[in-house]
Amino acid sequence: MAQTNITTDQLALLSLKSQIISDPFHYLDGSWSPATYVCRWVGVTCGSRHQQVKSLNLSNMTLTGRIPQDFGNLIFLRSLDLGSNNFIGNLPQEMAHLHRLKFLNLSFNKFSGEVPSWFGFLFQLQFLNIRNNSFTGSIPPSLSNASRLETLEISANLLQGNIPEEIGNLHNLNVLSIEHNQLTGSIPFTIFNISRIEFIAFSNNSLSGNLPNGLCNRLSILKRLRLSINKLHGHIPTSFSNCSQLQILSPSKNDFDGPIHSEIGRLSNLKGMDLGFNHLTGIIPQEIGNLVNLVDLGVEGNQIIGSIPISICSISSLQRLSLWRNNLKGPLPREIGNLTKMQFLYLTENRLTGPYSKSDRKKYILYYIDENRFTGEIPKEIRNLVELEELALELNSFSGSLPMEIFNISRLRAISLASNNISATLPPNIGSTLPNIEGLYMGHLTNLVGTIPHSISNCSKLTLLDLSGNKLSGLIPNSLGYLTHLHILHLWGNNLTSDSFLSFLTSLTNCRNLRFLSLAFNPLNAMLPVSVRNFSKSLVTFSAAACNINGQIPNEVGNLTNLIDLDLSINNLIGSIPTSTSNLRNLQRLNLSDNKLTGFIEDNICKL
Repeated sequence: MAQTNITTDQLALLSLKSQIISDPFHYLDGSWSPATYVCRWVGVTCGSRHQQVKSLNLSNMTLTGRIPQDFGNLIFLRSLDLGSNNFIGNLPQEMAHLHRLKFLNLSFNKFSGEVPSWFGFLFQLQFLNIRNNSFTGSIPPSLSNASRLETLEISANLLQGNIPEEIGNLHNLNVLSIEHNQLTGSIPFTIFNISRIEFIAFSNNSLSGNLPNGLCNRLSILKRLRLSINKLHGHIPTSFSNCSQLQILSPSKNDFDGPIHSEIGRLSNLKGMDLGFNHLTGIIPQEIGNLVNLVDLGVEGNQIIGSIPISICSISSLQRLSLWRNNLKGPLPREIGNLTKMQFLYLTENRLTGPYSKSDRKKYILYYIDENRFTGEIPKEIRNLVELEELALELNSFSGSLPMEIFNISRLRAISLASNNISATLPPNIGSTLPNIEGLYMGHLTNLVGTIPHSISNCSKLTLLDLSGNKLSGLIPNSLGYLTHLHILHLWGNNLTSDSFLSFLTSLTNCRNLRFLSLAFNPLNAMLPVSVRNFSKSLVTFSAAACNINGQIPNEVGNLTNLIDLDLSINNLIGSIPTSTSNLRNLQRLNLSDNKLTGFIEDNICKL
């Protein structure tokens, strides 16, 4: 009998090998041979007593192929792991014969077809993972027949329809993950009666309805609940406070309304709470400070009022605080500087006021307090934030001089200081002090004077440079052409000049990713060079209004075939509109007003 069974197993595995069309690392080519005892094949484990194949692990082998019908003959198989390969096609019905299976991992493949109803006949199954495939159809209610299931992971497929009520009959379930599908309908309340469950993930679907008031009455060991990006509504139940073991709570990006209840402060084990982008109202309760293990707190994108509770500053473990886009007002608590582990602070788009609180902490990586009503000077202590990568202070009422120490934080990738009442000049060595800068937003400062330093060309990672609406003067440096990653360049509204050939424009043709170029309201006093034809096809906006540009519009402008917006108004252009403009098939806005153009408006413009 043993000989018969091992031969059957060998034939089944050879049948699988015959369906493998790609084995780039030759895992099976070199091992799976009739000349070698099957129990010594790569990935194969046999039982010590009867010598039948009991385990097959081919995970992470980059195999491409299908599972054959003969695979169902491996009736002694207890564990099957094909995860992280490129298997395709449907699962054969014959796999229903694998009654001894306890562990089945098919995740991260390209299996398709409906989720097999025969999964429910694998009565010994404890672990089922088919995430990240292309399964379609609905979740079969027959899954509930596999009553020993402890892990059910069917996320990241193309499943539709409702979550079947019968899932609540899986009383041994510990992990239930159905996120990243296209499921609709409400969450069956029966699921919240599975007392052994620790992990529930329903995020990234289109689920609707309310959450039950008694949600946590039986979920005493629930540790993670992920509900984000659905259409759930109603109040967030106060019974969450009964989930005493909860560590992750994420109902963000739904339609929940009402207040944040003070009972939330009883979740002392909570490490992450994301309530963002709902319709929550009221204040942040002082009891939030009882969440002594909290690492990540997100309440952004709601209608929260009142001030930032000082109790938040007692959560010493806090690393990320996101309160942006609310109606918070009042000063930023000075005690927030005591949060020594804080790395990410997002307070954008509120009504916070008063002098800006100084901080000498060094842990911040992202620091966003833009679009508020902060006043006073930007403190020099900001230089101590040596790990800072993004700093956003724009659209406030900061005054005084800009601390030049900001430009010495070498890790900075983005600086946003625009629209404040501050005075500054760009440091001449900016290219060496900010080697990692990608975005520099310094438009509309009250008194940004001086020149654009040539060293800025050493900021080789720069993708966005906004110096618009300032008092900069001098020549626009030709070295801007070395910024080969540049996407956006806003220089309008200054007193910048150029040589008579507009050489800097020629240099910018090296910026093959340039999309937006705005030079308006600068006294350039020259003719547009024919080199504009060499601008990247990625250019969609070119604005040179009120630049005292003279001469004719070069015919080569017709080469900019992806232009959407062309503005050459308020100049001294003469001659006719070039016929090459008929090539600008994507053009949506053309402004040539207030010039000295003559001739006809050709039909081809009317066809754009």
